[in-house]
Amino acid sequence: MSLTRTPSETARSEVTRNAIISTAERLFRSMGYQKTAVADIARELSMSPANVYRFFPSKAAINEAICARIVGALGERAWAVARGPGTAADRIRALFSVMQSSTLELAFQEKRMHDMVAVAMDEHWPVIEEHVRSIDTALRHIIMDGQVSGEFARLDPDATARLVHATMIGFSHPVLIQQCFNDQDLPAMAVGMAEFCLRALRPDI
Repeated sequence: MSLTRTPSETARSEVTRNAIISTAERLFRSMGYQKTAVADIARELSMSPANVYRFFPSKAAINEAICARIVGALGERAWAVARGPGTAADRIRALFSVMQSSTLELAFQEKRMHDMVAVAMDEHWPVIEEHVRSIDTALRHIIMDGQVSGEFARLDPDATARLVHATMIGFSHPVLIQQCFNDQDLPAMAVGMAEFCLRALRPDI
């Protein structure tokens, strides 16, 4: 008997896997990810917990898949800016704004999902490390465009991208953004920090 899956079997498996992720995400949003058990997910899908474990080896794997959806959406917004129209400086400004507004939305409108992302960052889940690299690369893309156009100095693009990303931490880290919200005008902070970075990126004349 062949152990190779047919295309139709693979497609069905992917449909089931996505259904598990979507159902788990809905339960996480209503109950919280810590209170949602695999049995709850299975019950919603009218399947056994054992069947859920056929697609995910553990509850932690489900957590990470949902976290990947959340930070993946933020990464897509960042890349839409990085590849979008406008000067490199305009795109830097826009990316700072997108990072700030998206994290603020997660922190205060999606509280239960925020809690999971905060734990993911604290525990260094691989999906968070991938997200950080994605934002670094989006910044690198803009910086290199700015170097080609003459807007930015010929600095090392990888190191510069990491430094620029680091300046976003006050308004793009889900824990810090909650702690600072009452004391800081975060949109203004994002605007000011973008201008600060742009001054550092401009070539000496």
